[in-house]
Amino acid sequence: MQQQTQSTLDVIYENWRGYQEKLRNCVAPLTDAQLLLQPAAHMWPLGQIVQHIIAVRAGWFSGTLQDEDAAMSAYMSWGQRDSPPRTAAELARGLDETWAFIGTRLHRWTADDCAKTFPDEWGGQKYELSRSWVIYHVLEHDLHHGGEVSLILGMNGLRTLDL
Repeated sequence: MQQQTQSTLDVIYENWRGYQEKLRNCVAPLTDAQLLLQPAAHMWPLGQIVQHIIAVRAGWFSGTLQDEDAAMSAYMSWGQRDSPPRTAAELARGLDETWAFIGTRLHRWTADDCAKTFPDEWGGQKYELSRSWVIYHVLEHDLHHGGEVSLILGMNGLRTLDL
Protein backbone atom coordinates (compact mmCIF):
# COMPACT_ATOMS: atom_id res chain seq x y z
CA MET A 1 0.00 0.00 0.00
CA GLN A 2 1.31 3.44 -0.92
CA GLN A 3 1.63 5.93 1.93
CA GLN A 4 -0.07 9.25 1.19
CA THR A 5 1.99 12.32 2.04
CA GLN A 6 0.65 15.77 2.75
CA SER A 7 1.75 18.72 0.71
CA THR A 8 3.92 21.31 2.39
CA LEU A 9 1.01 23.75 2.39
CA ASP A 10 -1.27 21.17 4.01
CA VAL A 11 1.29 20.73 6.80
CA ILE A 12 1.66 24.50 7.28
CA TYR A 13 -2.11 25.06 7.32
CA GLU A 14 -2.66 22.18 9.76
CA ASN A 15 0.00 23.52 12.11
CA TRP A 16 -1.47 27.02 11.89
CA ARG A 17 -4.83 25.52 12.87
CA GLY A 18 -3.12 23.84 15.84
CA TYR A 19 -1.54 27.14 16.86
CA GLN A 20 -4.97 28.78 16.66
CA GLU A 21 -6.37 26.12 19.02
CA LYS A 22 -3.54 26.64 21.51
CA LEU A 23 -4.05 30.40 21.46
CA ARG A 24 -7.80 30.03 21.89
CA ASN A 25 -7.38 27.54 24.74
CA CYS A 26 -5.09 29.95 26.62
CA VAL A 27 -7.46 32.87 26.19
CA ALA A 28 -10.80 31.14 26.89
CA PRO A 29 -10.40 30.69 30.69
CA LEU A 30 -9.03 34.17 31.43
CA THR A 31 -10.81 36.55 33.77
CA ASP A 32 -11.60 40.16 32.88
CA ALA A 33 -8.75 41.25 35.19
CA GLN A 34 -6.30 38.91 33.44
CA LEU A 35 -7.31 40.28 30.03
CA LEU A 36 -6.16 43.69 31.28
CA LEU A 37 -2.61 42.46 31.99
CA GLN A 38 0.04 44.30 30.00
CA PRO A 39 3.82 44.01 29.81
CA ALA A 40 4.28 47.75 30.39
CA ALA A 41 1.95 50.67 31.07
CA HIS A 42 2.35 52.08 27.54
CA MET A 43 1.67 48.74 25.80
CA TRP A 44 -1.61 47.12 24.81
CA PRO A 45 -3.24 44.81 27.35
CA LEU A 46 -3.58 41.13 26.55
CA GLY A 47 -7.28 41.34 25.61
CA GLN A 48 -6.66 44.18 23.18
CA ILE A 49 -3.87 42.19 21.49
CA VAL A 50 -6.27 39.28 20.98
CA GLN A 51 -8.91 41.66 19.61
CA HIS A 52 -6.24 42.95 17.21
CA ILE A 53 -5.46 39.41 16.01
CA ILE A 54 -9.17 38.87 15.34
CA ALA A 55 -9.63 42.22 13.58
CA VAL A 56 -6.61 41.71 11.36
CA ARG A 57 -7.72 38.23 10.32
CA ALA A 58 -11.16 39.55 9.39
CA GLY A 59 -9.78 42.65 7.69
CA TRP A 60 -7.35 40.85 5.43
CA PHE A 61 -9.38 37.76 4.58
CA SER A 62 -12.77 39.45 4.20
CA GLY A 63 -11.98 43.10 3.52
CA THR A 64 -8.79 43.09 1.44
CA LEU A 65 -9.59 39.82 -0.33
CA GLN A 66 -13.10 41.11 -1.07
CA ASP A 67 -14.93 38.15 0.47
CA GLU A 68 -17.73 40.00 2.24
CA ASP A 69 -19.17 38.48 5.39
CA ALA A 70 -21.31 40.20 8.04
CA ALA A 71 -19.56 38.57 11.01
CA MET A 72 -16.12 39.42 9.62
CA SER A 73 -17.21 43.01 9.00
CA ALA A 74 -18.16 43.31 12.67
CA TYR A 75 -14.80 41.90 13.79
CA MET A 76 -12.88 44.40 11.67
CA SER A 77 -13.63 47.14 14.21
CA TRP A 78 -12.12 45.21 17.12
CA GLY A 79 -8.67 45.90 18.50
CA GLN A 80 -8.54 49.67 18.18
CA ARG A 81 -7.35 51.79 21.11
CA ASP A 82 -10.95 52.82 21.78
CA SER A 83 -12.49 49.36 21.31
CA PRO A 84 -14.56 48.24 24.28
CA PRO A 85 -13.14 45.36 26.31
CA ARG A 86 -14.33 41.89 25.37
CA THR A 87 -14.78 38.89 27.64
CA ALA A 88 -12.66 35.78 27.27
CA ALA A 89 -15.71 34.00 25.83
CA GLU A 90 -16.13 36.72 23.18
CA LEU A 91 -12.44 36.57 22.32
CA ALA A 92 -12.47 32.77 22.06
CA ARG A 93 -15.54 32.97 19.80
CA GLY A 94 -13.83 35.64 17.67
CA LEU A 95 -10.72 33.49 17.30
CA ASP A 96 -12.84 30.45 16.40
CA GLU A 97 -15.05 32.29 13.91
CA THR A 98 -12.22 34.09 12.15
CA TRP A 99 -10.25 30.84 11.99
CA ALA A 100 -13.25 28.98 10.55
CA PHE A 101 -13.58 31.71 7.91
CA ILE A 102 -9.88 31.44 7.05
CA GLY A 103 -9.79 27.64 7.19
CA THR A 104 -12.60 27.13 4.70
CA ARG A 105 -10.81 29.37 2.24
CA LEU A 106 -7.41 27.72 2.71
CA HIS A 107 -8.95 24.34 1.86
CA ARG A 108 -10.88 25.71 -1.11
CA TRP A 109 -8.34 27.91 -2.88
CA THR A 110 -6.18 26.48 -5.63
CA ALA A 111 -2.70 27.69 -6.58
CA ASP A 112 -4.32 29.82 -9.30
CA ASP A 113 -6.74 31.29 -6.74
CA CYS A 114 -3.81 32.17 -4.49
CA ALA A 115 -2.06 34.00 -7.32
CA LYS A 116 -5.03 36.35 -7.82
CA THR A 117 -4.25 39.90 -6.71
CA PHE A 118 -6.30 42.52 -4.93
CA PRO A 119 -5.77 46.28 -4.58
CA ASP A 120 -4.62 47.70 -1.27
CA GLU A 121 -3.21 50.99 -0.03
CA TRP A 122 -0.75 51.65 2.78
CA GLY A 123 0.80 54.98 3.65
CA GLY A 124 -0.50 56.56 0.46
CA GLN A 125 1.13 53.85 -1.68
CA LYS A 126 -1.06 51.56 -3.81
CA TYR A 127 -0.29 47.84 -4.04
CA GLU A 128 -1.62 44.72 -5.74
CA LEU A 129 -1.41 41.92 -3.18
CA SER A 130 -1.81 38.24 -3.94
CA ARG A 131 -3.88 35.91 -1.80
CA SER A 132 -0.63 34.02 -1.14
CA TRP A 133 0.96 37.14 0.30
CA VAL A 134 -2.09 37.81 2.48
CA ILE A 135 -2.11 34.23 3.76
CA TYR A 136 1.54 34.44 4.80
CA HIS A 137 1.15 37.93 6.24
CA VAL A 138 -1.77 36.90 8.48
CA LEU A 139 0.09 33.75 9.55
CA GLU A 140 3.15 35.77 10.58
CA HIS A 141 0.88 38.31 12.30
CA ASP A 142 -0.82 35.52 14.31
CA LEU A 143 2.57 34.15 15.36
CA HIS A 144 3.96 37.56 16.32
CA HIS A 145 1.03 38.67 18.44
CA GLY A 146 0.39 35.17 19.77
CA GLY A 147 3.97 35.32 21.08
CA GLU A 148 3.12 38.56 22.86
CA VAL A 149 0.06 36.92 24.41
CA SER A 150 2.15 33.96 25.55
CA LEU A 151 4.81 36.25 27.03
CA ILE A 152 2.24 38.25 29.01
CA LEU A 153 0.65 35.05 30.29
CA GLY A 154 4.03 33.62 31.30
CA MET A 155 5.13 36.85 32.99
CA ASN A 156 2.08 36.53 35.19
CA GLY A 157 2.35 32.83 36.01
CA LEU A 158 -0.53 31.84 33.73
CA ARG A 159 -0.77 28.97 31.24
CA THR A 160 1.04 29.82 28.01
CA LEU A 161 0.73 28.40 24.52
CA ASP A 162 2.18 24.90 24.75
CA LEU A 163 4.40 24.87 21.69
